[in-house]
Amino acid sequence: MHEEVENRKSPPKRPFIFYAVIAMIVIMLLNAWVFPSLLRRSVVEVGYDQFLEMIDSDEVKEVSYDETSGQFVFIAERDGENWICKTGIWPDDGERLLQQLMEHDDIKFSATIPTQADPLITFVVSWILPMAFFFLIGDLFYRWMRKKMNGQIPGGMGNAMSFGKSGAKIYVADAKTGVRFSDVAGQDEAKEALVEVVDFLHEPKKYTAIGAKLPKGILLVGPPGTGKTLLAKAVAGEAGVPFFSISGSEFVEMFVGMGAAKVRDLFKQANEKAPCIVFIDEIDAIGQKRNTSGMGGNDEREQTLNQLLAEMDGFDGQKGVVLLGATNRPESLDPALLRPGRFDRRVPVELPDLQGRKAILTVHAKDVKAEPNIDWDVIARATAGASGAELANIINEAALRAVREGRKALTQADVEESVETVIAGAQRKSAVVSDREKKIVAYHEIGHALVAALQSHSAPVTKITIVPRTSGALGYTMQVDEGERMLMSRTEILGKIATLTGGRSAEELIFGEDNMTTGASNDIEQATKLARAMITRYGMTDEFDMVALETVQNQYLGGDASLTCAADTASRIDERVVETVKAAHEKARSLLAQHEPQLHKLAAYLLEKETITGEEFMRLLKE
Repeated sequence: MHEEVENRKSPPKRPFIFYAVIAMIVIMLLNAWVFPSLLRRSVVEVGYDQFLEMIDSDEVKEVSYDETSGQFVFIAERDGENWICKTGIWPDDGERLLQQLMEHDDIKFSATIPTQADPLITFVVSWILPMAFFFLIGDLFYRWMRKKMNGQIPGGMGNAMSFGKSGAKIYVADAKTGVRFSDVAGQDEAKEALVEVVDFLHEPKKYTAIGAKLPKGILLVGPPGTGKTLLAKAVAGEAGVPFFSISGSEFVEMFVGMGAAKVRDLFKQANEKAPCIVFIDEIDAIGQKRNTSGMGGNDEREQTLNQLLAEMDGFDGQKGVVLLGATNRPESLDPALLRPGRFDRRVPVELPDLQGRKAILTVHAKDVKAEPNIDWDVIARATAGASGAELANIINEAALRAVREGRKALTQADVEESVETVIAGAQRKSAVVSDREKKIVAYHEIGHALVAALQSHSAPVTKITIVPRTSGALGYTMQVDEGERMLMSRTEILGKIATLTGGRSAEELIFGEDNMTTGASNDIEQATKLARAMITRYGMTDEFDMVALETVQNQYLGGDASLTCAADTASRIDERVVETVKAAHEKARSLLAQHEPQLHKLAAYLLEKETITGEEFMRLLKE
């Protein structure tokens, strides 16, 4: 969606002196040992008699006498090639030999016959070519090492030699390919909070004229998969400015001070390319609260945080540098990072509501071929609590199912099945379940559905199945509310706990308490969690009234809860939890006992069909 620009990295200076010294040493060795023998013309030594025969056959063209060695050196032509030869003579034959040579007019007498190559050729071969060769090898080696250090070669050292570089990915926004606000659905409030940033980057004079300043930092908080990174890219796409993207974990280095150097480099690049947007994903990796216990801490992490605080104070907000941060753990951030003047604005990016889910499904459905009669309202209601990423995955799973089934477009059944695949896992068609276990599962699931239907405040049943799933479930009952529910009353929570105990209650009623199975393990976990939350967090008991007995940490990452009360109070809480679940269990067992004929009839129908809809279930129940 964006055109990525290479990071500007200043490579180390080329060590010319080092290469030159190495090359000179090698060239001197070559000139001393190798080149003399290669450049010198080879001299063939012949016998005196053979020399005389060559004179008589007119093969000798040029003759020279070497007084030092007492030998004749001559050039002979044989087979169209010139040969340099030498021969020794007998001491008494010198005059006779000269006389014989003078009788041949075509023999030339020379002072010396060179046996070495031309000086220019010798210089080029001995000096110029070796130096050029070694400089070429050195340059190729340097380029290879630079790519290896920059991580462009697999197995390279990454940024081992670029400690102070931020490593941020830089995107240049493109009006045609950039992400826009229209690509982000289900987050209307978050988009409204970011429109001002885009408007400021487009028309800064409108704001500076009245004295308004652009927020230096905007913190996007919310659960995973809700579109925080997509929103940041959309801001850059709408504004048409460069977009720096980096993860908080990339600042954390093994060596103390390297993270701070990366922060400095990042803001230096941002100031050079202003106006621009800097996005730090998972900022809690470097923005965690500093240690105040006096037990020591991570010096590198704290130095990086201190440098980030200093840089946010130092850069000029009027230049149009906007810092966007994203995190799933806002409660873990240092208070100094969240004060006005640093991260001025906090934008929640929550899970989408009913209309938001429908909008997200519609946006992702544009990228696939789908039949026009798909009811996205039904799918949106069935996916309560799903994030934008999960909804995108549901559409993709539906498209894959349509291809497997040989269809060229999505159908309603494809999307509904993909919802179940994401929630409960794909169907395990190869699973072998005995008839007895299948019967137990049928009564278990009908127990859930029947208890839910017999209570006035329960969500309607939409589907019941005893087809095994890859998640380990041998069956499940799906309930979907007609509309979006934000609040739950005490009666509704107690009714939901009763519904959760309905499966085990049906097993006990039909097969006896001695034959109860492990199939209710997940039901027990959810019922216990709901009952405990009623007492410790929601204040729905007379004994403890509106007292908070539990704190929730990491609300966007599962919401881990921990008790904040004395040991005896915790013991009393456990007693109230047991009482609450036990009362709901008794209620479910009583309802099923009163409607046992319907329980048998519905379970038999489910055993026959394996999967029934909510409409079929309610029709049989009314009959």
